[in-house]
Amino acid sequence: MYSGDDFQNVENTPTIETDRLILRAFTEEDADDFFLLLKDEEVNTFLPWFPVKTLEQARTYLRENYLDYYKHDSAYRYAVCLKSDNRSIGYVVVSNNDSNDFGYGLRKEFWHRGIVTEASMAVVKQLAKAGYAYITATHDVKNSRSGEIMKKVGMKYRYSYVELWQPKNILVTFRMYQLNFDGVNERTFTGYWNKYPEHFIEGNI
Repeated sequence: MYSGDDFQNVENTPTIETDRLILRAFTEEDADDFFLLLKDEEVNTFLPWFPVKTLEQARTYLRENYLDYYKHDSAYRYAVCLKSDNRSIGYVVVSNNDSNDFGYGLRKEFWHRGIVTEASMAVVKQLAKAGYAYITATHDVKNSRSGEIMKKVGMKYRYSYVELWQPKNILVTFRMYQLNFDGVNERTFTGYWNKYPEHFIEGNI
């Protein structure tokens, strides 16, 4: 059984506070709030999975993609919470593969308040402190707002590629951004470039 005390201040998922937010590990008690995020069709427009239909589906997703993940040595998968009530309204995550993929999501009623930018900047600072060499992030070219967040946290555009996105089974053109923490500015993660035959560099991004 997971509880708030299990992960609240563990070394691999340090709690972060900003002016308005608490960024902490998810717990089972977040399932109801997480369901509100995962079931919203508009929020999930630019995410690879389909909106969930039931609370139990949300619980399963939370357990498999967050709670179980906290067993890793580095587990930067944060619930984004307002300080006023410490209830989760979104997430900021980093993958545990060689892309170090950085991602975020937020419930629709909290959009356009700078919350994701504030949370993302705080997590980026934590990742630099933790010794990450770099992070990457991708966004659908139709989702330019996501790209603006990447720029605000210091990421730079590197290239674009076309992927048949599953399980939605649609072709999506992604832009890949990267932030190097260790001063090796010329480094570019080429995993997507090598994997997907249709790739290119756009101008004026």
